[in-house]
Amino acid sequence: MVETAGGGPGDGTAEVLDRPLPDGVRRRVVQIVSDGFGGLTVSELPAQLRQYARFAPNRRAKFAGNAMAAALETDALFRQRIGEKFRETQPELAGALDSGSPPPAADPLDVAAAAYVLRPAGWVKLVTAAGEEAQRADAERADEESRAELERLRAELAQAREHTRAETERLRAELESAKKEAESLHRKLRAALSDVKRGEAALRKAQGEMDAVRAEAHRQVAAAESESRRTKARLGEAEATLEATRRAAREGRSVEDMRVRLLLDTLLDATQGLRRELALPPVSVRPAETVDAVEPGRMTPKDIAARALSEHDPAILDQLLALPQAHLVVDGYNVTKTGYPQMPLEKQRLRLLGQLSALAAQTGAEVTCVFDGAELAAPVLLAPPRGVRVLFSKPGVTADELIRQLVRAEPPGRPVIVASTDREVADGVAKAGARPVASAVLLKRLS
Repeated sequence: MVETAGGGPGDGTAEVLDRPLPDGVRRRVVQIVSDGFGGLTVSELPAQLRQYARFAPNRRAKFAGNAMAAALETDALFRQRIGEKFRETQPELAGALDSGSPPPAADPLDVAAAAYVLRPAGWVKLVTAAGEEAQRADAERADEESRAELERLRAELAQAREHTRAETERLRAELESAKKEAESLHRKLRAALSDVKRGEAALRKAQGEMDAVRAEAHRQVAAAESESRRTKARLGEAEATLEATRRAAREGRSVEDMRVRLLLDTLLDATQGLRRELALPPVSVRPAETVDAVEPGRMTPKDIAARALSEHDPAILDQLLALPQAHLVVDGYNVTKTGYPQMPLEKQRLRLLGQLSALAAQTGAEVTCVFDGAELAAPVLLAPPRGVRVLFSKPGVTADELIRQLVRAEPPGRPVIVASTDREVADGVAKAGARPVASAVLLKRLS
């Protein structure tokens, strides 16, 4: 057997395969070479395969498959050694191939791969037949797969048709339900429109009745005014008659004169008793003195604006504070944050109050300084300086609102000056009769 495999005169080494080796046969050939590879020494291996000598059979078949197939085709000695290893592991199949009668039950791919390695007589026919058999098997397998795929597609088509039919029925039912709901909504809409029309008719009727009532009220008012005029005329006639009667009584000096004098004395005695009971003080103020007006020689905050001074001139503040009973209201944080905003709030308050105390001592004006209570984290323990009233706004009330309350609390005509740069505060106090002054003007005056 070895001689036949080695190239004796009766072997098939002279035969040549005129077509590419089928893929299935090639994989089996590579597996046979990989299995026999491990039984050879490094010196027995072709030079291009020695680097794979220590690889496991599976890794060898994976990474050295092309190199092993090429060496098996070109190196007869290497093919002979692989054939000897195959004869040792598969003696029955090798013997059957040498005798020219491969087992009918053997896999055609295994037979073709063994024939390709051993090269017995007629191996080309065996390889060709195995390739054709593999092609037929692949074709049958592809046919089976096509039929299975066709059956699967038919089942999916039937399922899709059934799903489409069910979906169509569901959509048809939803359409019918939507139609019924639309009809119901149309009925409700018509009912609502009818209600609206009835409401409009009722509204027109109510407006007509209201117009009639309003006309009747106007008529009754006119009648009442006419009756009032007639009553006043009769009252005038009665007063004239009474006056004529009084003159006749004074001239007649009759008994009625004595009765009237007696009634008059009674009223005087009652008046004297009422005066003693109430203990009213003597009158020192005349009604004419209660009317608010500007007397000759006195100045008001509006008169100051007529002088040729700039709104930013500190001298205008001195003129305002020189008015009688002047009251200066200061928006505290607005002034301090305009003049020295970098200082802490406590130092801002102390510095401003000290300057306001000096200003109050110089001018003699009433000074009130208002701070926003929302800026405080805790109550302030502060002794107000002499001549300055210090107020903090309550929770929920801003300093601006507290300033407006102070201005409204002053009687009309008193000179009230408000120092603030806040436009809203200035406009509000100006409407209430106070004179707004910019914070920068106060800061110039204090410096």
